[in-house]
Amino acid sequence: MKQRIFKDRSFPGSRFLLVFSALLILNGFVATAQESQEKLMLFPLQDVQLKKSPFKNAMLVDMDYMLELDPDRLLAPFLREAGLKPKAESYTNWENTGLDGHTAGHYLTALSLMYASTRNEEASARLDYMLEELKKVQQANGNGYIGGVPGSKKLWQEIAKGEINAGSFSLNDKWVPLYNIHKTYAGLRDAYQIAGREKAKPMLVAFTDWMLEVTSKLSEEQIQKLLISEHGGLNEVFADVAEITGDQKYLDLAYSFSQKTLLEPLEKERDVLNGMHANTQIPKVIGFEAIASLDQNKDYHEAAKYFWDNVVKKRTVAIGGNSVREHFNPTDDFSTMISDVQGPETCNTYNMLKLSKKLFLAEADEKYIDFYEQGLYNHILSSQHPEKGGFVYFTPMRPGHYRVYSQPETSFWCCVGSGIENHGKYNELIYAHTENDLFVNLFIPSTLNWEEKGLKLTQETAFPEEETTSFLIHTKAPQQLNLKLRYPRWVSPGELEIHVNGEPIKINIAPGNYISLSRNWKDGDRVDIKLPIHLTSESLPDGSNYKALKYGPLILAAKTGNEDMEGLFADASRGGHIAAGKTIPLTEMPYFLSDKTENIENLVKKVPGKKLTFSAAEVLYPAGYRDLEFIPFYKVHESRYVMYLPLETIKGIKEIKEKLKQQEKEEKILAAMTIDKVFPGEQQPEADHFIKSENSNMGVNQDRHWRDATGWFSYVLQDQKSEAEELRVTYYGTDRNRKFKILIEGIIIAEENFKDDKGDIFYTKEYLLPKKLMKQHRKELTIRFEAAEGSSTAGIYGVRLMKTEKK
Repeated sequence: MKQRIFKDRSFPGSRFLLVFSALLILNGFVATAQESQEKLMLFPLQDVQLKKSPFKNAMLVDMDYMLELDPDRLLAPFLREAGLKPKAESYTNWENTGLDGHTAGHYLTALSLMYASTRNEEASARLDYMLEELKKVQQANGNGYIGGVPGSKKLWQEIAKGEINAGSFSLNDKWVPLYNIHKTYAGLRDAYQIAGREKAKPMLVAFTDWMLEVTSKLSEEQIQKLLISEHGGLNEVFADVAEITGDQKYLDLAYSFSQKTLLEPLEKERDVLNGMHANTQIPKVIGFEAIASLDQNKDYHEAAKYFWDNVVKKRTVAIGGNSVREHFNPTDDFSTMISDVQGPETCNTYNMLKLSKKLFLAEADEKYIDFYEQGLYNHILSSQHPEKGGFVYFTPMRPGHYRVYSQPETSFWCCVGSGIENHGKYNELIYAHTENDLFVNLFIPSTLNWEEKGLKLTQETAFPEEETTSFLIHTKAPQQLNLKLRYPRWVSPGELEIHVNGEPIKINIAPGNYISLSRNWKDGDRVDIKLPIHLTSESLPDGSNYKALKYGPLILAAKTGNEDMEGLFADASRGGHIAAGKTIPLTEMPYFLSDKTENIENLVKKVPGKKLTFSAAEVLYPAGYRDLEFIPFYKVHESRYVMYLPLETIKGIKEIKEKLKQQEKEEKILAAMTIDKVFPGEQQPEADHFIKSENSNMGVNQDRHWRDATGWFSYVLQDQKSEAEELRVTYYGTDRNRKFKILIEGIIIAEENFKDDKGDIFYTKEYLLPKKLMKQHRKELTIRFEAAEGSSTAGIYGVRLMKTEKK
């Protein structure tokens, strides 16, 4: 973790990275770092224009959604905290329950991306308006600060004095304020770097100087304590400010905001990710790579690479997403990925693609583009409704479930903020370049205008509906250039074909590399590529028997019905992002049934006359599902669906169905009795239940999250129909010498004194609610666990507000 000296050099504010990998394997030859010093760079978004495609449509639908949002409502928290009168009322949902202002930062980035990509004048005007209003906020605050965090002044005064009470999802009883202001930092940076707004630069620098002042009297240990609380990618933006200004102090700040408890294990290639809140970690690692690129820090770079390899190879499902209920899954057990409705979170993939982009620019390794393509087609593109707009938070892998879409007036989740960004930058990584190399990474119809070279490249393709793409070159004068064409891993060895002006090109490299066409290109030159696509299948990362069908890079899914899709378009409730409708028993979902288990895809056929449509009738069981048609997942909307299905032999089907049937019977009874529940130690469930705490800890035991306290912690649970009769709490058997009490609405309902060791088991206890409390018919109940003096609460693994079982 040695910190490099940041040399005095000028940085023009670009986001580009240096190629500094120890070994670069391209086109069949090995180039050492000393031999390959050219920058690998992206083109400005305005230089790559999308042509008609699902991506172009998604961009335009996103723009309509963005323009439905009212800037004054997004700005209201900032004006309020600066002592200015808001021009409109704050939005609801996360925007007025503690994370006030986070969407505005995303909005700055989204407007910058959309303006750069489309030159839309309304996006430009709104960006200027947002910046002018935030400048007034900064001036009113008088210290550089720009934030909508409720109670900002008191909070940051406490932090500056070293009064720090940090939990994973809170800081001094505020909902992740560092994460919140990171969005504003990033928005200002992007307004400057992407949209070219010079006025954003001094605002960004002054805001960063404010953070330097806030933390100036804090020790390294105290700053690391701050970083216990989710803080987004603050280390990344501070590194970017160092790049923009060339000033060492901002790089020092970036280093100090790099969390050692994550960095150090990654540097040692030690896997500590099980149970961690996934999207808390990914932005930190993006920051590690930003620092590595800027300061040639090999240790930080290797940490970022190890993290990427671990997440992509061990924790990522077919769509390119990861996490269950926002947390990293155990690598050897993905059963909850199938059973839970809170599957991969879109924000995670948004950030994993950002990390992939940075690592590609550092190493030019095709594997990063392979993953980027996987996540782009199957998760990001699928996460927006293609006609109505609206963004998806969780994408369930559970067979027979569905997704929920946001609405502009009701929904302000993190995945709405990243969502409005996602669909404005599909053009960012189609191409990349060095001084004399032009990389073609993605097969998306587009036009590249490389102004410095006087060269225009037009990509015409109907991929993936067709297996070809072509490039037409326009150049003012003949010029020498290395055109590097990606040989995707999903094309079989020896099958890719290239013709230049009708003449075949001999290909001697394997998939997963770049084919280099080095020649003197003339105006009108044409390159045609054939990309044969095959059906394959992919298992879950734990090797269990669930399989998903793939067609090239596309994940296939089948619609199974549209009944009981409660909350399909979300309301403003805290849990509105979760698809809370009926879960179809897994025993009632289809199976792949065949004794030929090695290559199930060989029994799947194209449906004649329908593009990208496949039948698995030969292997689907039971017979009632044989008419299902599998299509690209990004085309599946407003429907329940299946993607991963269990692959069983005829002999094993009966046993597995009986086991699942009994399990689901028990789950159905529990679900019917549960009014509300919270999973202690998990971020969003705790945030959605308004956690408060003092001297509280959390952790993971046997892949289950827990929370305890030497002080106390509390949740607010819903009981809208006043049906609650008991509280059910899950404990672990080895907790002993724990003395605590449980209160509901201030009434003690139990005083516990755990003395004995019950062994290595999880168990539950039921506590009846006082009749006095039940008669009050409260719609919300505050549950509090409070330690006795000198003791601690037990570890709490689950809290359920219940109706009693009907006799």
